[in-house]
Amino acid sequence: MSGLHYAYPQILYLCLLIPVMAGWYIFRQLKNTPTIQVSGIQPFKGSPTTWKNYLRHLPFVLRQAVFALLIIVLARPQASNSWENVTTEGIDIVISLDISGSMLAEDFKPNRLEASKSVATEFIAGRPDDRMGLVVFSGEAFTQCPLTTDHAVLMNLFQGIESGIIEDGTAIGLGLATSVSRLKDSDARSKVIILLTDGMNNRGEIAPVTAAEIAKTFGIRVYTVGVGTLGTAPYPFRTPFGIQYQNVKVEIDEGVLQEIAGMTGGKYFRATNNQKLKEIYQEIDKLEKSRIDVKEINTKTEEYQRFMFLALILLLFEITLRLTIFKRNP
Repeated sequence: MSGLHYAYPQILYLCLLIPVMAGWYIFRQLKNTPTIQVSGIQPFKGSPTTWKNYLRHLPFVLRQAVFALLIIVLARPQASNSWENVTTEGIDIVISLDISGSMLAEDFKPNRLEASKSVATEFIAGRPDDRMGLVVFSGEAFTQCPLTTDHAVLMNLFQGIESGIIEDGTAIGLGLATSVSRLKDSDARSKVIILLTDGMNNRGEIAPVTAAEIAKTFGIRVYTVGVGTLGTAPYPFRTPFGIQYQNVKVEIDEGVLQEIAGMTGGKYFRATNNQKLKEIYQEIDKLEKSRIDVKEINTKTEEYQRFMFLALILLLFEITLRLTIFKRNP
């Protein structure tokens, strides 16, 4: 045990009442008048002083001790008597997800968007101690969920994402900039953006590299993920005759994505199928967990119980004395 501390030390000032009460008790004792009047005390001279006379102040002393112990209990004494290793990740993560129309291509099963949602949800479930958020972008970008530790809410919001809820296009720079705005004021030890897209920047007022420079300024790492098979991918088109598929060329601006990752200290990945995408998230998970800081913290235990127990014993003892040895006749 390294020492006793109090959660509410200001309550200990109540102990100043103890000498006040003691002074009042002494004053009353001095003012006491005899209850039996006699002509003289000569007959009592030489009478032995009994032990009861010596102990007549004991009930008051016991009551004062009980009062002092109750003050200590109210101040909540705590002992710092154990140390333990605690891992603290301190990581804030924003997933920036492309939801443009091309994410409906079915080179992933059932399609790129649903596969991305599924794998991201697993990733979120595996990091219960991190704050996480979600930004979606297409022709525009907006925050679907700010940083939160309520991962159940975040995963529900993930499930509700659909392509077409905002204007179509691929505004990578805007999606990245919006994600940066969610992290720039964070005081976490580590700030991370996972940006996932399947195309090339063709919308938005902010260039991807400019957004990366902003991320770098705020110490934010960006992991970029290019989603799409090599060559062409089957894409569903709505026609008067129903859904028909056409192979569409996969065009991902890997150069820009690599530059973004390199500038911010992150890493670029290429996902060509569901399994590869899952492996990428697993690798990001390992990369970030390698940055865990381990520190020792002092744990506190409550110590008021023993003071409460002692106060109870003294109170019962005081009551017993008043009802027996020092009982006053009516």
